[in-house]
Amino acid sequence: MPLSEDLRNELASIAPEADCDRLAELSGLFHVAGSVHLRGRGEIALHLDLASSAVARRGFALLRAFDVDSEIRTYQQHAFGLATRFQLHVEGTKHAYEVLHRAGVLDAAHRPLERPPQRVLARRCCRGAYLRGALLGAGSLSGPRDPHLEIRTAEPEGARFVADVAAKEGAELKVLQRRGHAVAYAKGIDPIADVLAAAGAGDTVIALEESSVVSAIRADANRLANADHANLVRTSRAARVQIDAVRTLDLDALPDDLRELAQLRLRLPTASTAELARRTQLTKASAYRRLRRLVELADA
Repeated sequence: MPLSEDLRNELASIAPEADCDRLAELSGLFHVAGSVHLRGRGEIALHLDLASSAVARRGFALLRAFDVDSEIRTYQQHAFGLATRFQLHVEGTKHAYEVLHRAGVLDAAHRPLERPPQRVLARRCCRGAYLRGALLGAGSLSGPRDPHLEIRTAEPEGARFVADVAAKEGAELKVLQRRGHAVAYAKGIDPIADVLAAAGAGDTVIALEESSVVSAIRADANRLANADHANLVRTSRAARVQIDAVRTLDLDALPDDLRELAQLRLRLPTASTAELARRTQLTKASAYRRLRRLVELADA
């Protein structure tokens, strides 16, 4: 999915300026792509399962900004052509727990939260950062024809929460439950552009809109070319019927008005009715009626 990769690369290149944005982006990443593993004696480990190295590096950098150590690992999926996936592992240290609690990923007892508390998304910049993290962690974008954006979550509640965050930024995401997961999604250029703009992906919005315009122009050109071809076929078939009809008639016995047009049709076998009309100083309708009369006389 080239558009998905372009989107992830653009979002991963955005450098948050404030800690609140870094925490909100981490929150979005962990809530859509994170998992918690029990290690015993009350200890846990966390990891992110990600689609690209750029996103893995971004998660690594966000954690490093808070002095949290992590490790990037890779594995191959059994499906989808053995695609390479990236995992970001975070050891359950006291400091890591504190940072992830600030990000609204864990509660004070180190239990995973289904959604971050309001304090994490109190500002507009934080809501945009959360959407950015969700798109980085589980977003996909297809197009330009019939563009479709979706963010995958494990449960419908997670998808509805992402949609609620987007709604506060004036963007609309719908929620759909599928077998084994749910998605918050948008279809069409304008709804998708609203979501991407809120997350800061302005370049992808422009590229998507440009591709959509080019696709629409190409489709219009194809329709016009097909229409022109169909018109040529119809004109050619009509001319062939008229020529065959004229050849069966005695031109000297025809009235002057029909004889002139019959002779012109024989001299210009590929001419359209409009062109024959111009050469005989007739209207197109009059030329058409006389040609039709010649065919009727031949069939009589």
